[in-house]
Amino acid sequence: MSDDIKDIEALKRAVLKSKVNALLKQRNNSHSKGALTIPLADRKNILPLSFAQQRLWFLCQLDSSASLAYHISATLKLKGPLERPNLLKAFNDVISRHESLRTRFVVINGCPCQKIDTVNSTFSIEYHDLRTFTSKERDKKRDVLSKRERSTPFDLSKDSLIRGKLLQLADDEHILIVTQHHIISDGWSVGILIHELGMLYQSACTGNSPHLKELSVQYADYAKWQQQLLRGDNLRESLDFWKSHLQGAPALIALSTDHPRPKVQTYQGGQVPVQFNESLVSSLQKVSQYHGTTLFMTLLAGWSVVLSRLSGQKDIVIGTPIANRPQRELEGLIGFFVNTLALRININRCKTVKDLLAEVRQQTLDAYTHQEVPFDKVVEALQSERSLNHSPVFQVMLALNNTPQKHLKLSGLELSLIEQQHDSAHFDLTLSLAEDAGKITGYLEYSSDLFEHHTAERIVSYLTQVFTEMIRDDTQNIQSLQILPPAEYRQVTLGFNSTQTNFPREKRVHTLFEEQVRRTPQALAVLSEADPLTYDSLN
Repeated sequence: MSDDIKDIEALKRAVLKSKVNALLKQRNNSHSKGALTIPLADRKNILPLSFAQQRLWFLCQLDSSASLAYHISATLKLKGPLERPNLLKAFNDVISRHESLRTRFVVINGCPCQKIDTVNSTFSIEYHDLRTFTSKERDKKRDVLSKRERSTPFDLSKDSLIRGKLLQLADDEHILIVTQHHIISDGWSVGILIHELGMLYQSACTGNSPHLKELSVQYADYAKWQQQLLRGDNLRESLDFWKSHLQGAPALIALSTDHPRPKVQTYQGGQVPVQFNESLVSSLQKVSQYHGTTLFMTLLAGWSVVLSRLSGQKDIVIGTPIANRPQRELEGLIGFFVNTLALRININRCKTVKDLLAEVRQQTLDAYTHQEVPFDKVVEALQSERSLNHSPVFQVMLALNNTPQKHLKLSGLELSLIEQQHDSAHFDLTLSLAEDAGKITGYLEYSSDLFEHHTAERIVSYLTQVFTEMIRDDTQNIQSLQILPPAEYRQVTLGFNSTQTNFPREKRVHTLFEEQVRRTPQALAVLSEADPLTYDSLN
């Protein structure tokens, strides 16, 4: 390739990248600039639920196991001298600060409504002293208490929807388990909660005022505003996009599973770890830069190839969460803001990896432009057939968190997050990844109604192989892209086809057949359109 052509290609890539960044920036600016000020709702009036809360509330009324699957838990290890009264004060202060943490859900005139309790500082942390146990007994007791915490339901109308457990392992070592129901919180909110607990705990220990910005609105204000804003013409144009975007898409992804899909989804699940090393991630970032995509878009392209191969379908719909906090005043609020976008990838329109990346980029940007529509409204507009055994519109997800990990700290304490094994699954498959320090780590969450653990592990190996192939040659035909890792490819093509058998040379074929008749006379020997024949009848 001549230097002139190289320069032109580089210029094209630069322009393309600039366009993508401009579109993403324009999308963010359009939401923040054009956003109306959120008015305060009159607390004397009935306070409606947000659209997302409505969907989750109805789901929890239909199925108690679904409610358990929507618990959000954070487990923290605390090293150092802990002042328990100050920790309790910090919890009560953060609950006083955020109305969502004092909210219950009651039915008035047949409709679910928010009921905000007054500030009363009555939050309590369940305390367990495990210092007298042996190390083995302590680990077992900790596992029992953690499992009990995960399996204890919330009563949405009566209970506080946040609770805490404190396990003391040694004089200077504790485990703090904080559990919230998703109807009052989301992943972004967990970060806010931990950050503010740290600030308020330090304030309680030192006697100084915490440097926390005053909240100008609360979640109930947002919910009321959202209900009023997304009506009529404000919603129609974006809904028209989603109806067009998803028109004719398959209602169910036909994944090859280990078990038949049950009549009712149980939400039982498991997870397997995912890790992409620095070399692979660096190469993926270079591919993204070359083709004018974000890292998320490139990951989405690879994930869509794997799902297409596993299902035999060329038209794939993948869900992805977005923070959905377009107004600056919402960024510091605890609440259920997260929205879901249904990204449709039509592999039939793509011949090569390069084509697929362009398709994914366009579909993703189009979806981001209309991200303000609550997913529940999209489902309603599509008039999708509802089923108890799978979620509507999509059954697979991709989530990427590329926000740098913040250093967690409490006054005088070393604080670290403990990753917990999930035993629930909202969807058939959820690929949840985080980018940090040049690596990508995470997990593949799978429905144990459908998949065995070893199958999920194989799916992760397929994903790694697909990314390796995409990096190697972006002009490859997607249909011929190698998905099997080398070891499994050899097993399938050579191992399973190694059918050579040593027959006894001193015996004739009819003698061997008669011996088989004596061993299994009633076994099926011949199957045809006519009556099947056993070895005995054939003999």
